[in-house]
Amino acid sequence: MLYRPERPLTVQGDHTVLLEVNHPDYERARDLLVRFAELEKSPEFVHTYRLSPLSLWNAAAAGHAAAELLQGLEEFGKFEVPAQVRGNVEDLMSRYGRLRLLSEGGELYLEADDPLLLTGLRRKERLKELLGEPVGEHRNRLVPGYRGRLKQELLKLGHPVDDRAGYRAGEAFRMQLAPVTRAGRPLKVRDYQQAAAAAFHQSGGPAGGSGVVVLPCGAGKTLVGLSALAKLRTATLILVTGEAAAQQWRREILDKTTADPADIGLYTGEEKEVRPITIATYQILVHRRHREDEFRHLELFSRRDWGLIIYDEVHLLPAPIFRLTAELQAYRRLGLTATLVREDGRADEVFSLIGPKRYDLAWKRLEEQGWIAPAVCTEIRVPLDGHAERYFLAEPREQAQVAATNPAKIPWVKALLARHPGEPTLVIGQYLDQLERIARELAAPLLTGKVPNKRREELYQQFREGSIPCLVVSKVANFAIDLPDATVAVQVSGTFGSRQEEAQRLGRILRPKSDGRTAHFYTLVSHGTVEQDFALKRQLFLTEQGYRYRLVLPEDQS
Repeated sequence: MLYRPERPLTVQGDHTVLLEVNHPDYERARDLLVRFAELEKSPEFVHTYRLSPLSLWNAAAAGHAAAELLQGLEEFGKFEVPAQVRGNVEDLMSRYGRLRLLSEGGELYLEADDPLLLTGLRRKERLKELLGEPVGEHRNRLVPGYRGRLKQELLKLGHPVDDRAGYRAGEAFRMQLAPVTRAGRPLKVRDYQQAAAAAFHQSGGPAGGSGVVVLPCGAGKTLVGLSALAKLRTATLILVTGEAAAQQWRREILDKTTADPADIGLYTGEEKEVRPITIATYQILVHRRHREDEFRHLELFSRRDWGLIIYDEVHLLPAPIFRLTAELQAYRRLGLTATLVREDGRADEVFSLIGPKRYDLAWKRLEEQGWIAPAVCTEIRVPLDGHAERYFLAEPREQAQVAATNPAKIPWVKALLARHPGEPTLVIGQYLDQLERIARELAAPLLTGKVPNKRREELYQQFREGSIPCLVVSKVANFAIDLPDATVAVQVSGTFGSRQEEAQRLGRILRPKSDGRTAHFYTLVSHGTVEQDFALKRQLFLTEQGYRYRLVLPEDQS
């Protein structure tokens, strides 16, 4: 077997790919892999990627070809690509587009490029109700209401559907991007924002499309959504993570478009307005008083003839919204997110119901272009000191909390703030008792989910203005909040191994700084505990994006 030890990749027969981190070609090989594979492990010297069906289908939907991947694996590989890997990559990527959903004469059809493929699917018991009646060898006429369910079932069977059936026009709403913002600044839509909006709009042909745009926090995903809205000029429902995000979207719409305040409605816990542009929170849509009750606010989807539904932070989409989205396939759907990672394993439902990935851009590429701030990530291993006995005597589930709330982290928080005097800083954590103590020690405001929205906005504004140099924040910092001047984040605890949370928290400090300074993201991890394992998993997505974590061990801290 041909062996080229000077190259950085090892492609294995189980569809994993090993990448040497310290190799001179590491970045070039990583840039290839992130288009086609998922990062599974990222220890210090060798990273493990997996060529999964979903990662390959997303690549195919984004316009990448199997030949592009296989040529790259040969270029960087120590060994020849195993024959079974080559064959499976070609087969899996070729499956996207073999099944197409089409609309002709008001009818909906599933069309296959091979009659044998469709014959096999017709025999599947789980598909008989969904497929409808055959129309020749290559087609089946479908019941429109089954469009989403069919796509879900076919994906589970390993057959992704290219949905070209088009979308309803929706209620017309004339709005465009403003040449000048309300603050008097020229509005500049960046090249990648225009490309992202165009990729979404063109994905379904002349009528527009559906799918997901992946860009980091601070890169202006909201403006991508507004660009799509301006192109389509239709009544739009925008779904967001919370009331702070709803207010932020409203501010952006008023600042950057010609929409009138009377055109924008908020549908939240406090307000229930339905207007041509309606911004609703996920929480209110899935709210019900009792488990057996219906989701009564879901009727919002039928309150107007929406032409576009925007799912902000689509990686956080609640399960009931997935079920409803299966019935909304005639609506254009745009998902916006910093990461397609879903800790609940439902990324396949994002693909089948919202749409495949239409556009993404590596975070480091945006950093190189100056659109997001350069960032240094540091993991500091903090000894347990006097709490080691408590940790080792605790039950496994309790050990995670004992490690996360290690009191020895507090002096480190103070030391890091002293290292960055006067810089706007977020201290972010998971456990309220821990955060309350840190807030007292720092004499800093504590912002949690219990803080009323009006007070939150006051604190955010004071932080922006610089009158508050430090905010201690709970998981509310994981979601869309506008803190453009934060330059330092200190993470004291997190949700076990959540990759999406790590991405969101780093994103809080990535808006470019007026003076060009570097952002700093610190994570405090209890040394020799399960928290180290969680930290390794949390870092996976950002490692994939090109970030490296500098490790500070206890012996380095004297």
